[in-house]
Amino acid sequence: MASTTNDFAYEVFLSFRGEDTRYGFTGTLKNSLDDKGVRTFFDDEELRKGDEITPSLFKAIEDSKIAIVVLSENYASSSFCLQELTKILDSMKDKGRSVLPVFYKVDPSDIRKLQNTYGKAMAKHKASSNPNIDKWKVSLDQVANLSGFHYKEGYIPISFVFHPFSLVVKLYGLRFKIQLSRVNE
Repeated sequence: MASTTNDFAYEVFLSFRGEDTRYGFTGTLKNSLDDKGVRTFFDDEELRKGDEITPSLFKAIEDSKIAIVVLSENYASSSFCLQELTKILDSMKDKGRSVLPVFYKVDPSDIRKLQNTYGKAMAKHKASSNPNIDKWKVSLDQVANLSGFHYKEGYIPISFVFHPFSLVVKLYGLRFKIQLSRVNE
């Protein structure tokens, strides 16, 4: 039996680096999703305890149908974001969840090749002898190879927000129609 949208605590999980996009792009995207009644998990700073991802965040990832990962300039500098990304991709592989990357003012090739801020961030993690560095490199490569949205300088943020937002709404509209037709058969 196929999962329905109601089987999930959240329809969308937003992964992002707070200092880069919380009060801009990601905050606007969350508000747009909320306005359409899409249940969205938006990390509250109070949930963080040190650099370790909390069990409540792992559960929120597992209980979300789609993850939107906003890859911004400082995303990889946060071990917390990288742990979250690895969990999201594991959930995609193990549970068939969807992942939609948004490359916010970063080039996907910089992420794949670990260049610019992504290269510097990974060098710092390596210098601190972080045992997760190899997993994180694989996760960054995987997400950079997924089809997503690329925000470049000069875009008007509100018009760019519409693209991932409309895709999420279309995905839910299509799945909802399919579920209704199955019920009526």
